[in-house]
Amino acid sequence: MHLVFVFGTLKEGFPNSAVNTGVRIAGNFVTEDRYPFHLVGERHSPWMINSPGQGLRVEGQLFEVTDAGLERMDALERVGKPDGYERVRVRVQEAQAPSADAVEAFVYLKNPDLLRAEEVRAGPLGIYTEDHAALYRRRDSVPSPEDVRKYKHT
Repeated sequence: MHLVFVFGTLKEGFPNSAVNTGVRIAGNFVTEDRYPFHLVGERHSPWMINSPGQGLRVEGQLFEVTDAGLERMDALERVGKPDGYERVRVRVQEAQAPSADAVEAFVYLKNPDLLRAEEVRAGPLGIYTEDHAALYRRRDSVPSPEDVRKYKHT
């Protein structure tokens, strides 16, 4: 089993929660370090940037996930693709018990080189809310740049 900290669409009750087949650990958790966290692009995708020490401590949920569940999450987050997230380890602790010992968990972070200031729609954030999730659009619901060019020329 793997511990996975989720802060965006993979949280329980959020748009991609069906992909998350893990078992939730009770409570909310927060990163030990601060991270930049923004909604990015026309899809309003939640991006936590791999720049520890910047931004805010980010609140989310912690799950115990099987190897197969981790593979499903990796596929959704496009791990290994040029525009994908990186699966890295961070330390998180219970949000309501700040003196509790931190645990190490996987999290999906974006490479800071991928972030363009003009693409930031909101942030920095400390938590991804239902209002943020209402703005989110799945990848297949937004036309690709190639499709947009095609439609403009027909």
